[in-house]
Amino acid sequence: MAFSGGHVGSQLRHFIYYHLDNNMIRNALFLAERYHAHEPRSLEAQYLISLCHLLNGEMKSALEFSEPAAGRGLHAGCVYVYAQACLDLEKYLEGATALERSKPLWATKNNWNKHSETQRQHLPDAAAVYCLLGKLWQAHKDVNKAVDCYVNSLKLNPFMWDAFTGLCATGVNIRVPNIYDLGPDLRAMINSTPEEADTFTDVLSPTEGALRSNRSAASDPFTVPSSRADPEGTYGSSALWEKFNGSSGMETPGNPNNASGSEDFRIANSVPGPDSASEPPLAPTRKARTIHTMNIDQSGHPPPKMKTTGMRKIKQRTESEEPSAGPIDREPPPAPRVGDRKRTVSGQVAHPQQHPVEPGAPQRRSVRLLSQIKPTTSKFSSTTLTGKDGREVKKIRSTSGKPRTATVGRVVSGNRKPIESSDPDGKEPRAASVPINSGVPPVPKASERTKELVALDALLGLFAKLASGYFSLNRYKCPEAISHLNSLPQEHRETPWVLAQLGRAYFEQAMYTEAAKYFSRIQALAPNRLQDMEIYSTVLWHLKNDVELAHLAHHLLEVDRLSPQAWCALGNSFSHERDHDQAIKCFKRATMLDPEFAYAFTLQGHEYVSNEEFNKALDSYRQGINVDNRHYNAWYGLGTVYDKIGKYEYAEHHFRNAASINPTNAVLICCIGLVLEKTDDFRGALVHYERACSLAPHSVLARFRKARVLMKCQEYNFALADLKILKDIAPNEANVHFLLGKLYKMLHDKPNAIKHFTAALNLDPKAAHFIKDAMDEWEDDDMEDDDMA
Repeated sequence: MAFSGGHVGSQLRHFIYYHLDNNMIRNALFLAERYHAHEPRSLEAQYLISLCHLLNGEMKSALEFSEPAAGRGLHAGCVYVYAQACLDLEKYLEGATALERSKPLWATKNNWNKHSETQRQHLPDAAAVYCLLGKLWQAHKDVNKAVDCYVNSLKLNPFMWDAFTGLCATGVNIRVPNIYDLGPDLRAMINSTPEEADTFTDVLSPTEGALRSNRSAASDPFTVPSSRADPEGTYGSSALWEKFNGSSGMETPGNPNNASGSEDFRIANSVPGPDSASEPPLAPTRKARTIHTMNIDQSGHPPPKMKTTGMRKIKQRTESEEPSAGPIDREPPPAPRVGDRKRTVSGQVAHPQQHPVEPGAPQRRSVRLLSQIKPTTSKFSSTTLTGKDGREVKKIRSTSGKPRTATVGRVVSGNRKPIESSDPDGKEPRAASVPINSGVPPVPKASERTKELVALDALLGLFAKLASGYFSLNRYKCPEAISHLNSLPQEHRETPWVLAQLGRAYFEQAMYTEAAKYFSRIQALAPNRLQDMEIYSTVLWHLKNDVELAHLAHHLLEVDRLSPQAWCALGNSFSHERDHDQAIKCFKRATMLDPEFAYAFTLQGHEYVSNEEFNKALDSYRQGINVDNRHYNAWYGLGTVYDKIGKYEYAEHHFRNAASINPTNAVLICCIGLVLEKTDDFRGALVHYERACSLAPHSVLARFRKARVLMKCQEYNFALADLKILKDIAPNEANVHFLLGKLYKMLHDKPNAIKHFTAALNLDPKAAHFIKDAMDEWEDDDMEDDDMA
């Protein structure tokens, strides 16, 4: 039997999404092939088969199936899949061009707050596309466009974490509190949920709902025509957001005060407006209803009600005497009377029962009798409209929009609000005011909306702390990063990601013992975690903990033998054993597994420097910089190589580049000072050494070099003060005692000079000939000083 109609394609789409939601990618791919074969020209079929190939890791196939629609900008999903495949296949410009070309398809979409356990938006919105576009431009080395895309993505969705981390990677300054602020835009997105937007449509029949929506769209100047309408969201017009929120004078179409939409709403619901004719329009023929639905018309809205008059009620006739003009509501039997009052079903004393009058409906028998009897009072003179038969009625108001109040005389079960009785003289009674909302689904309560806003504010506060910590660490402001991350709640602070950031912060400050504590806690919480474990291996390398380092390397290989982190840990283990050739092989394997892993290129360059293969080291460092231009370790490596080969100008240039990325690293500042010192710029070197000491007061290297330059500048007293501090910081450092001996020798303090020379000899016997020469000769030897340093 041949396939026919579009129902087969619809069923196949349902099956495909079912398997995608259950992470059964191969089944979804098989069904997507059937769907594509059934409707080869369908853009939805092309999108689904390319999406299944993408999720299955088949990037080239995803590119192949999505390219026809993506190249012409016909389907937002196809363009998105095409761009994702281009990002993975390093076709950055092609992917970015396709997204830019198809901007009208996605630029006005915003799926904020539209995803739940029971519904989702399968096409990307503007925030997701901007984030992907930023990644493509960043990979294409166009930082300015990448920054613009990331900013646009965060404006639409502050929880787009990839956009925030990508923005941090570009090196621009960010005001984090401004991103995670519960401002009017986010409140508007929360207030304009799909449920609230569809509140009035849900209570209408499909025909009436379509009629009303079409008429409202025609009169709304902010609504896109139907041929270009966006079915997904309403992002793109701040005025339209305000219209949904009722925040700038443009109420929802149901509000009678809305000059642009109320007329269409009244027409669609056959409810007269303030400017309508004196005669209300005819309503459809009423059908028989039970007592529970007698006050609600077919559209789900209660009919307008009239106030009761002071006229004495006419005794009701039996049902057999009613005319057969058409079906009317059956009135309930009269309740027992007590005095001049009767009781409701719930037993409450109520006013004499009154019934709403629907404009144009067949008159009730009691009404016809009323028209034949002249009233004894003149209370009917207050009415403003006159019907066809001469009876006077109150002017009817629209019941649309916000809950309006109307007067009712009959008390239904559950209404316990006391009602004043009518005046025995026939005066008009004062009836209770209750909202007419029996036919409209309840809108979200204010308390629920408040709770939702409070929860959103709490999440924004949490993300603000996370983002502030990450941004500070990205700018190498490690104390600030630690402060932000430690301010997190306990349950979030004890997560692997936060612990890893804390470990990296201590690692950047050369506080390796503290960093190791955090990484060891990560191993206990998530033993199979691979991210950031290459930093942990370097921490263990600095701590000279060869046992833990070897154990970490073998454990990571067991977790994933094809991960670059595992091979970096193994390379560090070989490097600690001074097997540099094996270490180089491991680092090369890491770069082959992930060519974007800049840290592996840097470690590989360090090993080449240890083997004195400087040309290969330069190539490795340059490859790392090509991957990540802000990877300061690679810039430091280039400066080290040029320093070793005597090209001090190049060395200073690369050291300064590294320091501009990480201005709080005392080692980099010392490296600049060292190059200046070698070029005999002692005053310039002293400035950098003092800055390094202020950044790291406990740094032995910075203070040692500062004291040495002070001695060369013949500022002996300042040098002596720094060396005394240094002796307390590192009492077992032979070079410190040797430099103290030379300083006392210059000050002609022979006893202290011999004392410190002897201490240096005991701490480092291998340097005995240097120390003995210094003790025998009273002349300054700069060459030997440099060798000892």
